[in-house]
Amino acid sequence: MSRLIRMDHTGHTTLAEWTAEDPASVEAAVAAFHAELEQGYFAVVSEGEGHAEQVRELPLEAPVVILRRPIAGG
Repeated sequence: MSRLIRMDHTGHTTLAEWTAEDPASVEAAVAAFHAELEQGYFAVVSEGEGHAEQVRELPLEAPVVILRRPIAGG
């Protein structure tokens, strides 16, 4: 089962879980993913230790997709 999580003040919140065999869970995860992007979150997927890739579409095969706010500063 894959998970969509949002990093927040509690550490993280699970927004959706899905499996490719359950179209309703995929649809709910995609909707949650896009809703968070619209609110300014970035989505990243781990590519191994110390590396992550930002994604704009929900990668259904990823075990975990992490949503986070942009890092402030300059």
